[in-house]
Amino acid sequence: MKTESLVRLLAGVMVLLGTGLAYYVSLWWLLLPAFVGLNLIQSVFTGFCPPTLVLTKLGWVDAAGVIHWGGQAK
Repeated sequence: MKTESLVRLLAGVMVLLGTGLAYYVSLWWLLLPAFVGLNLIQSVFTGFCPPTLVLTKLGWVDAAGVIHWGGQAK
């Protein structure tokens, strides 16, 4: 899986989760999809994406941007 696909998947899950929690629990949960949307916008301009940064620090992303869950084979 490429990092771009993971970021889109993660963003979609967070938006659906925040929307569902806002409907069933409290409208304050709408801050979660708002934060996700703002993070996606800033990542376009800065190139900084927290999930990608974490996976890279763990050594799970190769030079081509492909994720190797659990780390790259040696």
